[in-house]
Amino acid sequence: MLRAGVIGVGSIGQHHARNYNSLDNVELVAVADPDEGRRNEIARRFKTTTYADYRAMLTGERLDLVSIAVPTVLHHQVALDALEKNIHVLIEKPIASTIDEAVGLIQKARERELVLTVGHIERYNPAVRELKKRLESGELGRIFQLHARRLSPFPKYIRDVGVVMDLATHELDIMWYLIKSEIQHIFAETRQNIHKQHEDMLLGILNFENGVVGVLDINWLTPTKVRELWVTGEAGLFHVDYISQDLYFYENSETSEQWDAMALFKGVGEGNVLKYKINKEEPMAAELRDFARVVETGGTPTITGMDGLRALGLAKLLIQSAQERSVIGVDVDAIEQGWSEIELEK
Repeated sequence: MLRAGVIGVGSIGQHHARNYNSLDNVELVAVADPDEGRRNEIARRFKTTTYADYRAMLTGERLDLVSIAVPTVLHHQVALDALEKNIHVLIEKPIASTIDEAVGLIQKARERELVLTVGHIERYNPAVRELKKRLESGELGRIFQLHARRLSPFPKYIRDVGVVMDLATHELDIMWYLIKSEIQHIFAETRQNIHKQHEDMLLGILNFENGVVGVLDINWLTPTKVRELWVTGEAGLFHVDYISQDLYFYENSETSEQWDAMALFKGVGEGNVLKYKINKEEPMAAELRDFARVVETGGTPTITGMDGLRALGLAKLLIQSAQERSVIGVDVDAIEQGWSEIELEK
């Protein structure tokens, strides 16, 4: 049995504890949180040891792996302390507050030959995985546009980052995961409407090297939660609902193998609508099961530290673009100096 711990058992961390507790090859050994009420609730539910100070947990328990679900500003120090104890680490996204912090964690994990993975959980969404499979098989033909909408009520518990770091990092990772093309240019508009420290609305445009355009529509201002992605291409439109884990395909009835020649005459037309059968499961359960598998058997995690660094760097550039009101070119030097210090993993 792998021995697991969770640092931070608030709105996200409590689900890490629950899922570890349900895995056959993992024992939830301990959790740490400064909030006594949270600790007592976890102890009651899962009959596990709790600590007010995570450092006491890292010292007092023999742990194989740990989930870190603390505020972003604490990610670097907490993860570094765990890695120093030779514990494999999963950090909730974003990987860290700064590029330098992220680079330091990646380097430390490599030095210690430890797993470092980041909680970009939508990669484990069954609907997203089905979409990726169909895109890779060429069912959509050429891809023209990715359009993400991630809208939420205002999260009262988040104070240290804005909506770009909290929510846009999901879509930045998923868009790269689906088309495996780097971004050439970024432009963003942000607004700070009700958040006291950071932006709570983002509209962003991403220009990928392969010609695809990405659109980000993200906010903390919508009174209902929306998590959707549209992928438009030659053969039609895929629509993912992240929450319901549904995947739809809207067929272009006028698709032709001679698209370029026929476009002026036919354009696009409404065809059949197909809803795919998805074997649904909780993404976090799949995420933690995969984390445990890599810790147990070795290999590269599904989401690497470099994946976390990419999403963090692009989020920083979105914020910069909005502040400067300018289009920003993206290359290895644009995301400060840290990106170029590490060889990109394939």
